[in-house]
Amino acid sequence: MTGRTGTLSTAELVAMVAALSALNALSIDMMLPALPDIGEVYAIENDNDRQLVIASYVASFGIAQLVYGPLSDAFGRRSVLVFALALYVVGAMLCVLAPSFSLLLAARALQGIGAAATRVVSTAVVRDLTEGRRMAQVMSMAMTIFMIVPIVAPALGQLILFVAPWRWIFAALTLYALIILAWAYLRLPETLKADDRTPFRPHAIASAYAAVLSNRQTLGYIIASTFMSAGLFAYISASEQIFVDVFQLGAWFPLAFAAVAVAITCATFLNSRIVMRHGMRRISHTMTLWFLGAAIAHAVLTALGANSVWMFLPMLALTIGAFGMIGGNFNALAMEPMGRIAGSASALYGAITSAAGAILGVLIARTFDGTTLPFLIGLVLAGAATLAAIAWTERGKLFRDPF
Repeated sequence: MTGRTGTLSTAELVAMVAALSALNALSIDMMLPALPDIGEVYAIENDNDRQLVIASYVASFGIAQLVYGPLSDAFGRRSVLVFALALYVVGAMLCVLAPSFSLLLAARALQGIGAAATRVVSTAVVRDLTEGRRMAQVMSMAMTIFMIVPIVAPALGQLILFVAPWRWIFAALTLYALIILAWAYLRLPETLKADDRTPFRPHAIASAYAAVLSNRQTLGYIIASTFMSAGLFAYISASEQIFVDVFQLGAWFPLAFAAVAVAITCATFLNSRIVMRHGMRRISHTMTLWFLGAAIAHAVLTALGANSVWMFLPMLALTIGAFGMIGGNFNALAMEPMGRIAGSASALYGAITSAAGAILGVLIARTFDGTTLPFLIGLVLAGAATLAAIAWTERGKLFRDPF
C-alpha cells in the first residue's frame, strides 16, 4: 500500500499504529508465562487471583480512555500521546520494583492508564487522515502487523524467564515504550486541525459523549464489540491455566497461544484484502455467525467428552480466529459517523469495549474449575450477545453494506 497521509507516508502511519497497538499487546501477553512465578513470589493462595495482573491493566486501560479522548480533541493528538507514553514508562518501572502484590496491581493499573492513549490517539489519527473503507483497510493492515505480537509475546516472556526473573519482563517493556516515545515525538505530526478542536470543558465533554451515544450505529457496534471483546479477554485471562493446568503443556504454552494468534492474524490479513470489495457489515456479520456456531460446536464436543488438546486447540483457533475479521470492522463501523469528535468517540469506544469487555471476560475466566467447559459456555454467550447487538443496531437487516 502506497501513498501519503499528511506528512506521514501510509506505510509509516500503518507501522506507527501497529507499534502503538503492540505496546498494549506486549503488556498483556508477555505476562502470561510469568503468572505462576508471580503467584509464587507473592504467595497468592487462589490461583485465579493471578488473572488480576491482566485484569487490573486492562480495566484501567479502558477507563482512562474517557479522559484521553477529550484531551486529544482539545489539545491535539501528539502532545497527549507523548505525555501518556511517559506515564507508561513510570508505571513499568514501578512494576520492576513492586514489593507486594497489591502494589504490583497498582503499578499495572498505572501502566494501563498510560497505554490507554495509544488506543485513543492511534484510532483518532487514522480517522483524521482517512475515512470509510479506506480507514478499515488502514486499520486492518496495522492490525495484521500488530497481530504478530501476540504470536511471539508469550514466547518472548518465556525466553526472558529462562535467563532472568519475571521482573525483567517489565524492564523490557520500559525499553520498548521509550523507543516508541522517541519515534512519536520525532515523527508524528499534529493531525487535528485547529478549527476542529473541542474545548476541554465538562459541558463540551458531556456533549461529545452524548453525541456518540445518541448515534445508533456507533452505540450498537460499541455494544457488539464489548461482548466480542469479552470472549477474547476471557481467553487471554484463562489461557495459561487452560493450557498449563488442564493440558499440561508447561513451557510449550507459548506455542499453543501462538497458534491461536496465528489464526487471528491470518483472518485480519484476509479482511484487509477483501473489505474494500465486500464491505464491513457483510464480513463482520458473517464472521459473528461463524464465531457463535464454532463456539457451540466446541462446547457440545467438550460436553460429550472430546477434550484432548488436539481437538481443543484447532476448535479454539477456528472460534477465536474469527475476531480477526470482526474487530477492525466493528471499530470502523462505530467510528464512521463521528467526524470531528473522533477522539471522544474513539475514547468512549475503547473505554467501554476494554473495561466492560475485561470485566465480563474476567467473570468468564474466573469460572475456571479445572475444566474447559465453563469457558466455552462463556464464549457461546458472548457470541450470542454480539449477534443480538448487531441485529438491534441494523434493525434486523444484516449483511447490507452501502457503497
